[in-house]
Amino acid sequence: MATGGGLASVPALLLRNAAQFGDKPAYREKEFGIWQCWTWKETEAEVRRLALGLMNMGVNEGDFIAIIGNNRPHLYWSMVAAQWVGAIPVPLYQDSAAEEMAYVLEHCGARFAIVEDQEQVDKVIEVQERLHQFEHMIYLDPRGLRKYDHTHLHEFSHVQEQGHAARDEFTPELERRAAGLDYNSTCVMLYTSGTTGKPKGVVLSNRNIIETAKSSAEFDHLGPGEEILAYLPMAWVGDFIFSIGQAYWTGFCVNCPESPDTVASDLREIGPTYYFAPPRVFETQLTSVMIRMEDATRMKKWLFDTFMAHARKVGPDILDGKPVGAWDQFKYWLGDLFIYGPLKNTLGFSKVRVGYTAGEAIGPEIFDFYRSLGINLKQLYGQTEASVFITVQPDGEVRSDTVGVPAPGVELKIAENGEVYYRSPGVFEYYYKNEESTASTKDAEGWVATGDAGFIEPDTGHLRIIDRAKDVGKMADGSLFAPKYVENKLKFYPNILEAVVFGNGRDRCMAFINIDLSAVGNWAERNNISYSSYQELAGHPQVYATIQAHVEEVNASLAQDEMLSGCQVHRFLILHKELDADDGEMTRTRKVRRRIVEEKFDDLIQALYGGKAEQYTETEVTYEDGRKGKITATLEIRDAKVMPVVPQKVAAE
Repeated sequence: MATGGGLASVPALLLRNAAQFGDKPAYREKEFGIWQCWTWKETEAEVRRLALGLMNMGVNEGDFIAIIGNNRPHLYWSMVAAQWVGAIPVPLYQDSAAEEMAYVLEHCGARFAIVEDQEQVDKVIEVQERLHQFEHMIYLDPRGLRKYDHTHLHEFSHVQEQGHAARDEFTPELERRAAGLDYNSTCVMLYTSGTTGKPKGVVLSNRNIIETAKSSAEFDHLGPGEEILAYLPMAWVGDFIFSIGQAYWTGFCVNCPESPDTVASDLREIGPTYYFAPPRVFETQLTSVMIRMEDATRMKKWLFDTFMAHARKVGPDILDGKPVGAWDQFKYWLGDLFIYGPLKNTLGFSKVRVGYTAGEAIGPEIFDFYRSLGINLKQLYGQTEASVFITVQPDGEVRSDTVGVPAPGVELKIAENGEVYYRSPGVFEYYYKNEESTASTKDAEGWVATGDAGFIEPDTGHLRIIDRAKDVGKMADGSLFAPKYVENKLKFYPNILEAVVFGNGRDRCMAFINIDLSAVGNWAERNNISYSSYQELAGHPQVYATIQAHVEEVNASLAQDEMLSGCQVHRFLILHKELDADDGEMTRTRKVRRRIVEEKFDDLIQALYGGKAEQYTETEVTYEDGRKGKITATLEIRDAKVMPVVPQKVAAE
């Protein structure tokens, strides 16, 4: 079975795009402050030369090729070249430690790796002795690598040159391999973030990627004129669908930033029409806006607050095309002239036609803030195992409290225990070398267990996610415990970067808080408060007082919801360190590993529940150079005011 006239693989889409959109930009990359551009025709030539070079190096059909680095056109080309020769690309998180990379490289049995620079070369060399099947590494940036042993180390451009030189010899075989690719061929293998254990290799076929890209592009009317900024990790399924799947299906342009540090300025220069970011990015951007407003003159602050209050009132209705009074429209137009327009321009969102957030639940207040500015931000609910899309929000039906309706071609059902199941053309083939997990996740009829608890609204058909199924629990009195819901409310405040709430099976909820160093540091600077470290600032009495006020505001909000009022936070502490992926406390996609945090900081949890006013603790940490160390602290523990539950009828009045 094929689609769109025999376009049954990503390389086939590349050939179609080179013929149909030949001179249209396919990739841009900022290097040394200048945007370099490659058309679809040039991209096809680059990928072909690399594919021939890979064959020249002995890449066989079915081989796994690891791709490691930041978002670079050459690394995207590497994925397509791997597919073209019948191999399977396996992108890895570029900020993974060598040990994490070793697990993936060993598990998939990669014979080859294509990496960005010396940093990634060093990581692979560090664990190379454990990788018995590993043979060759190709690097993109030669800086710092001149004196390395080049027996099994090759420069990207040289591999391309050798491939081009041997084109007469290898082209017939390349064409044979390309002709053998169909909907059932493996397109990519992506590893899960490993929230609860070792990452699993998710095998996705051409059918999964192309059908999902096709239906999602049609849903949002994406065409060849879109511009996107590819800045999220290439190992993450969202980036693969947007920057490979949809880009190759529609023929739109993928823009790669100069470096992770220049994303904000590159975003403003590109002005994407289609944008994706996890909640953390939107939270950080909102924090920076709020910090700047704190530094603004009284007049500017008054203007901002006045017009933003109006935007919250009518902005979402104007965006959805709902009727709004003439005076309100005029006032919003004025606001757009003086506040919303310049703010969107500063954020790089002036041209965004469709924006998405997913990965974690986004705080309703954050979500509503962006929509009130006139940015068409929507939520989607997805997984690696679904090739991203499970539910989406149609224009005009966007709400902060749901994740939308089933995406095109997706079926949903809710199990008796509240767990969400789905079935679609995007459902993964299997977990690599893991029949047991495949069988427990996907049944014989193709239904996949999401691990999330939720329900479908009977009147709208929208899905509401409550929390991770394994995290949803009951308080001692039988009331609902949904930690993620409370954590997202806390994270709305610019001062709070991360929160972890405890309470399952207990009589009260407690919380760990991580402050946002940039937001709180800015406040300290304005108030002439000196500090030498995160730990010192986190323990400051005024910081504690501010966080306590935030916790109590969240408690007041929870008291309005009879179902979740039992989740009010009774006591909290501010952690002495930021939760970090290098210390195993978070995944590379910034999801908290709740079980590990519970084990690691058990003494602090016991102190919270034991009624102590402070607790001494020692914690092992990993420094940037890989060395281990220990930090010690005596943490203050505070009580937060808990509000009486407001009965629903009274709340409605």
